[in-house]
Amino acid sequence: MRSKLSTACATLAVAALIPVVGVSPASSVVDVTGDGEVLTEDYRPQFHYTPAKNWMNDPNGLVYYKGEYHLFYQHNPDANSWGNMSWGHAVSTDLVHWTELPLAIPHDDDEMVFSGSAVIDYGNTTGFGSKGNPAMVAIYTSALKGRPGQDQSLAYSLDRGRTWTKYEGNPVLDIADNEFRDPKVQWHEPTESWLMTVVKAHERKVAFYSSKDLKTWTHLSDFGPHGAVGGVWECPDLFRLPVDGNPRQQKWVLVVSLNPGHLYGGSGTQYFVGEFDGTTFTPDDDGSFEPPAELGVLEDFESETFEDWTATGTAFGPGPAAGAAAGTDQGGVSNFTGERLVNSFHGYDGSTGTLTSPTFTVEEDYLNFLIGGGNHPHQPGTVLDPPVPVPATMIADFEGGSYGEGWTTTGDAFGAAPATGTLQGQQEVTGFEGDGLVNTFLNQDSSVGTLTSPEFEITNDYINFLIGGGRHPMSEADPTAVNLLVGGEVVRTATGSDGERLTWSSWDVSELRGQTARLQVVDQNTGGWGHINLDSVMLSDAPAQIASDETTVNLIVNGETVDSETGADSERLDWASFDLRRYQGQQAQVKVIDANSGGWGHILADHFTFSDQPTPSVVERADWVDFGSDNYAGVSWNNVPGGKRYLIGWMSNWNYAGATPTAPWRGAMTAPRELALETIDGEVRLTQRPVTSLRSLRDGEAITARNVTVGEGSLPFARGRADGKALEIDATFSVADADRFGLKVATGPGQETVIGYDVLTQELYVDRTRSGAVGFNPGFSGVNRAPLPARDRKVRIKVLLDWSSVEVFGADGEVVLTDQVFPDPGSDGVELFAEGGTGRLDQIRVWRLDSYHH
Repeated sequence: MRSKLSTACATLAVAALIPVVGVSPASSVVDVTGDGEVLTEDYRPQFHYTPAKNWMNDPNGLVYYKGEYHLFYQHNPDANSWGNMSWGHAVSTDLVHWTELPLAIPHDDDEMVFSGSAVIDYGNTTGFGSKGNPAMVAIYTSALKGRPGQDQSLAYSLDRGRTWTKYEGNPVLDIADNEFRDPKVQWHEPTESWLMTVVKAHERKVAFYSSKDLKTWTHLSDFGPHGAVGGVWECPDLFRLPVDGNPRQQKWVLVVSLNPGHLYGGSGTQYFVGEFDGTTFTPDDDGSFEPPAELGVLEDFESETFEDWTATGTAFGPGPAAGAAAGTDQGGVSNFTGERLVNSFHGYDGSTGTLTSPTFTVEEDYLNFLIGGGNHPHQPGTVLDPPVPVPATMIADFEGGSYGEGWTTTGDAFGAAPATGTLQGQQEVTGFEGDGLVNTFLNQDSSVGTLTSPEFEITNDYINFLIGGGRHPMSEADPTAVNLLVGGEVVRTATGSDGERLTWSSWDVSELRGQTARLQVVDQNTGGWGHINLDSVMLSDAPAQIASDETTVNLIVNGETVDSETGADSERLDWASFDLRRYQGQQAQVKVIDANSGGWGHILADHFTFSDQPTPSVVERADWVDFGSDNYAGVSWNNVPGGKRYLIGWMSNWNYAGATPTAPWRGAMTAPRELALETIDGEVRLTQRPVTSLRSLRDGEAITARNVTVGEGSLPFARGRADGKALEIDATFSVADADRFGLKVATGPGQETVIGYDVLTQELYVDRTRSGAVGFNPGFSGVNRAPLPARDRKVRIKVLLDWSSVEVFGADGEVVLTDQVFPDPGSDGVELFAEGGTGRLDQIRVWRLDSYHH
């Protein structure tokens, strides 16, 4: 429920919300003798591993053997989207220079090969190899085709992972759980047995099993639910590390990924520090929490009416609810205080409205409250009730009882004519104009097809339209989308947001003026929300204002929304806070908004109180491997020499993984990190540093500077001599009188990725709202933050910038933020900046990094 609306960045320009797909046409492939191809398509990472083509996600089977680090990974050998999951394979001698090998373990008619791990069976406990030639054994999840179920299975290799044989006795572990997956196996020396760490995904549990031969397994214990539980648990890992480098003091670390439920939505990875006795894992943090003292109550909603709060619409009913909304089948509303709370489920999820507090003067530091309901964040630039745009030419209003001359259909989703509203079995369809619209809910979600317009000339700068229905973009195998075709190619695309309410959307087509185009509506999806709604497609001189679909509690100061919180798709309320320190003495209001009529289209709120301390949510109290949006499913290598522990993750997020604008590949790995446990502010925490072998890619000497005063605004660093698309940056700043300071990378006309430090909140942040291509998913643009107190009034950061990512390490790896960015090819500038005063750069070193492909 962490706010995506940064008060520090409230004055930044709002990124366009226009959906765009495709890759910039400038790309090339250069042959290099000895190493094959150097891959240099736009956005292709140069020192992060990517497959040459097709889809990649979770790292699997990480093991070191005979001088090679093996990286297996989830891979679709057939397409650039998720599906046909198999194990891809790459090897490296230094965790930097990677060689892609042929597909390791392919899917077959019976199963897809989901995530897992690999071990070297030196003792030949399986009998697959010999002590002279031990088997490399993969323990993976069999995702069964044709019926539900996930089992744990084995495959083995006797030639260093180059070829594999599936064990004829598979599966080796089956508990009749449809969501039982991602085994991480290691040799546990104290018990002289194999130890499996595996998840019961929907139960939010990690299960531990023991075996003598990798074939027969005994259940030891379960851990969880604990910590962040907003999504399914996946990809566990368990390992032991010394604390502060002391081999006599060691702790166990349990790593668990979850999707969704991360700080900023989507997928992320948490960790627990504790003890493992060979059977049971016990975390040091038992999860207990005591809210801070209250200094005053703004509203506790214990009255039967909203009193001096103002309600609009129908969503909030006549007053606070006594738990579930009256007259509905809503259940499970919990963790509110007293007898009543705000609940916008009146009229079910289809109802909308607002609830606004009277104005109050800000006098305390924090406003704390409880929040639940739908996870639909506030998007800057959206409006609650956008006006109808003015058409220059109406392409299609779907009135008159037919699609019109020249329109063609395939399949059965569109029927013989436009629909006249809600279809049988469908939730109420709202927001369309007139009497007709496109609605592919014919035969429920099972119908598919296309609808294509006759040709028309693009004579204006914008195409505006009303759209609703399912959110299945063209990047998925089964889309529900509206496309603009020029020359038969998709040049613009949009999709619904899993709701029956149609809202305005807009394409900027100024660069296409004068060209001939067609409109294509596609429904190829037969699952949930497998339909699309469309109406009032028009050419216009101005873009449509985008309608909000938020379910939020917003802080309004002087008429502006400066902070926002949303639910977590849960009927259980959790704590949230607004930081009021910037607004002392100013006039403020709280506005509770339900602008969503789709799934989880409601909001819960209660107990608004003032305090001098914030009340962090369960998600904020969790320990996160990474505070950025793009590090998921990270696991560590087995058998590393010297007992070192290296971790790598999938550098993406399930919120938009299938829509990122890359081709012919999709998916990258993070830079490998060396892990350690260090005592920080009295707590044992996991730290991460990029592997030192990355230094082998440094191209020439560092460009350096010392003792630079940075005035208000931005200035190019070293007059552009340090510009680049693949950089390593070490910088130390002193806290001076600026409110915010730091670096901007990948800068160009209208583009920048901001890596900054907020002095008031003591947070390191990455702002990618203007980082380049951000419109492919409404949840991509935003600001990610990590808590980082300045040490001796100094802030040290390391940045790894690749062609489509930034990894930011604060205070020598105390916190990490990993985020994808998609700047234009020419956006390669590096700048220093300060806001609200003067900044002070103590020292900086910038290295250009070469490609590992060379």
